[in-house]
Amino acid sequence: MRKLKNINPKLSAVGALVVLVLLLELVVRLFAIPAWLLPAPSEVLAVLWQSRAVLWHHSQRTVGEAALGLGLAAALGIGVGIATAQSKVLRPILYPLLVISQTIPLLVLAPLLAVWLGFGLAPKLIVVVLACFFPVALDTVVGLEGADREMIRLVESMGADRGQVFWLVKLPQAWPAIFGGLRVAASYCVTAAVVAEWMGSDRGLGIYLLSSAHAFKTASVFAGISIIVLASLFFFALVEATGKLAPPREE
Repeated sequence: MRKLKNINPKLSAVGALVVLVLLLELVVRLFAIPAWLLPAPSEVLAVLWQSRAVLWHHSQRTVGEAALGLGLAAALGIGVGIATAQSKVLRPILYPLLVISQTIPLLVLAPLLAVWLGFGLAPKLIVVVLACFFPVALDTVVGLEGADREMIRLVESMGADRGQVFWLVKLPQAWPAIFGGLRVAASYCVTAAVVAEWMGSDRGLGIYLLSSAHAFKTASVFAGISIIVLASLFFFALVEATGKLAPPREE
């Protein structure tokens, strides 16, 4: 039992994934499921290798859109979150807008953005920002408002003004919550970029998925999905690693 407890959870997850892939391979081969309906994992791996140049060509565009959109969403979300938490005047204005931003269906908004702004980079970035903005902004508000009240009163008793309280107490204690929101946003950004590309683009994983699906190349569809999953995991891991560099929370 002690040995089982010491197993790295990440290795356990990888092991479970490998077992799942092997079971899927066995089921597809055993029941002779047609490739157009459900391809075997080995067929998907073959497509990943054979189409690596094409996938790389499309992935560069999608990952670039996701990275830029995530960066803009992080900056905007943290900024709006700080303004909402710090200003009694802006809070009743900004907080409802945070909620409203999540009630707009992206599948409806994306084609409208394409009509208004064309098929360039701008509409894709707006879709990614809208998908990633809310968790960052909301967790920033929650983190700042959840700062230790006793610590705030202590610092204020020592003559600290509002700005000093923010920089010395609130912001350091809010970092875990802020990075929690960034992790959620990181898991959304690539998928949001793909959805935006469906509405019109000459390049990207969204276009690759659509063309593969229309041609009934199911293995190619799964290959594209695999790249999307790997890219999303990359952004999540990047935010996770960056979060560890943030200053520790004051107790």
